[in-house]
Amino acid sequence: MIQPKTIALIITTGILVSLPHFLNPYWVDVLNNIGIYAILGLSLNIIVGHTGLFNLGHASFYAVGAYTAAILNTKYQIPILWLIPVCGLSAGLFAMIIARPIIHLRGDYLCIVTIGVNEIVRIALINNVFGLTGGSNGIFGIDRPNVFGMTIRTPMEFYYLILVFGAVTIFLFRQLEYSRFGRALNYLREDETAAEGSGINTAHYKLAAFVVGAVWAGMVGNIYAAKMTIISPESFAFWESVIIFAIVILGGSGSIPGVILGAVLIVGLPELFRDLASARMFFFGAAMVAMMIFRTQGILPPRPRQYALPQNHASEEGGK
Repeated sequence: MIQPKTIALIITTGILVSLPHFLNPYWVDVLNNIGIYAILGLSLNIIVGHTGLFNLGHASFYAVGAYTAAILNTKYQIPILWLIPVCGLSAGLFAMIIARPIIHLRGDYLCIVTIGVNEIVRIALINNVFGLTGGSNGIFGIDRPNVFGMTIRTPMEFYYLILVFGAVTIFLFRQLEYSRFGRALNYLREDETAAEGSGINTAHYKLAAFVVGAVWAGMVGNIYAAKMTIISPESFAFWESVIIFAIVILGGSGSIPGVILGAVLIVGLPELFRDLASARMFFFGAAMVAMMIFRTQGILPPRPRQYALPQNHASEEGGK
């Protein structure tokens, strides 16, 4: 008998695959933006949702990945999709360098430092660091991605690229949740002192969470650069970090479906009210305040997890 979850997965996949055929290019592009922010939200969810660390500078990792792709592609003509792992590694290395000295900070202090990191990266990009970033004008002429000889140009083609990347992200992060690494992060989030007393190297796991989230954000930066063919420092301002953080908190910190729903609401819903541009931010802010008052865990918080007892322990319990 087919499980209900399997049926739901098949139906959802069918809807997502066929959806762009019923929309015009503008709304397909809106879906692409939702997908990019959803993946960014999932990468931040590793840091905020699973580890409990405040990070309001996630756009800096996103920027490092995007600029790595843009520089190597425009200067050395390396195919943009080949650079996806390079972008992830560069963002991960950057995260390791900046997180190692600040990982002992907690709460508001860590939050303030990450805001500072975001601004440092943005200002460095504006100042054309090492003559590579193009200053305020950014970098032009980034190549479109090429898959099996086919150049991806249209919003619908990018939709399927982002959909595949998003599906891989969800699968891997789902596996991470139930891995030993994921359980250690959750333990650390709930009670850092108890986790350390249990032998968990808290500094090591915090740093690892930052690096994993940054690696994925860097790879998303590659997709973004290929989609836009031009990037500038203003695309990675502090407001971008706020949006990504709000996606995680609004949808449900620690919940994969919640983060995806958060991206739909924060990125997609305002497009429905674009004719009310002067008032939509007011309603958006009011909705966020209401959520923080009446549903502090987010719209779709993670369900409590149940772990099966080892077989020998379960048999002993049954014998008693």
